[in-house]
Amino acid sequence: MQAGLLRSFQNSSQSRGMTAWFISAMLFAFYILMYFTSVFDPLATALGLGSRWNLYGTLYTLAIIVGGIYFLKRHGNSRYHQLRTYSLIFFQSVMAFSIPMVMEIFDTKGFVFSIFWPLKMDYFYPQNIFEYPVLLIVYAFLSALIGVPIMTILFGKRWYCSWMCGCGGLAETAGEPFRHLSNKSRKAWRFEKVSIYSVLVLAIITTVLVLVNWSLGTHAVSGEWSTEHSTLNLVSSKVQGAYQFIVAAMLSGVLGVGLYPLMGSRVWCRFFCPLAAILGIFQKFGRFRITVKDDMCISCGNCSTYCEMGIDVRAYAQANQSFKRAACVGCGICAHVCPRGVLRLENKWDFKTEPAGLTPQSIDF
Repeated sequence: MQAGLLRSFQNSSQSRGMTAWFISAMLFAFYILMYFTSVFDPLATALGLGSRWNLYGTLYTLAIIVGGIYFLKRHGNSRYHQLRTYSLIFFQSVMAFSIPMVMEIFDTKGFVFSIFWPLKMDYFYPQNIFEYPVLLIVYAFLSALIGVPIMTILFGKRWYCSWMCGCGGLAETAGEPFRHLSNKSRKAWRFEKVSIYSVLVLAIITTVLVLVNWSLGTHAVSGEWSTEHSTLNLVSSKVQGAYQFIVAAMLSGVLGVGLYPLMGSRVWCRFFCPLAAILGIFQKFGRFRITVKDDMCISCGNCSTYCEMGIDVRAYAQANQSFKRAACVGCGICAHVCPRGVLRLENKWDFKTEPAGLTPQSIDF
């Protein structure tokens, strides 16, 4: 039990007690019913929202707003966390919810400006993206291929994962009570490295198959599928459907949110998000790092306990080693809960080298 966390560990809903299992079961049931049935359609119609997906977007946005208020009550004494929470609420309520809804009101297909490929696979599927105006098509490709790498190299993945992303927004706000439940073991870290890059590879393969199938399988005039490429069309459709079910539905929704009360709030972000994998790669070569003040750590463990990405921050602090980790989303909670101000989030090119005699193998990741 770490200092300052007594109330969290005594609360049944925050310590994997019966209440936590009940909440998890309810979340599982909600997502399964929402994703795979039409049980919520009558309610959406009665509320004038049109479809269950608009209802889901409404509930999701409300969860981030209410969760944001709760988060600010706990950490609102920090200017950094105030701005970060307001940013998450803005991007979800305006960029990801309100603008797409307004576009649909004017008979235009909704476009979410705050989600990029491969988190939003549709934006690289020609049969989908070409339904949008040219400027939105250009935005979708340039933001994913150029904007994301540049922003991550300059500011780390926190510019997106902790300031803009809707998945991260839910984790940082409504998921705040469960952040200390993330697994800090080496086994979890090894699984993370395999799982997240496996999903990224699957996302790339799926996108390539769809692009090749579209380019080879459609007549320029009639728009009908050519029988010459029917096998490729079948394989592409199967792979695309499998990705949609396994990754987009089960991993990001059912498991990603359903496991909040049992495994912490960043299960999807940490283990499966393909965009997080890309951001992590660029972050390792960028300016962002967490710096450590030498010989200041008192080993209270608050930083590691509160890290929702399962990073053993205390090990770095004890070793006087500033660090970069691909998984780190730059939420800044580790620095916020440190009683001695040992940790600091920075964007600088001059990265502190390891102290003499210190090797990565000596640190318990």
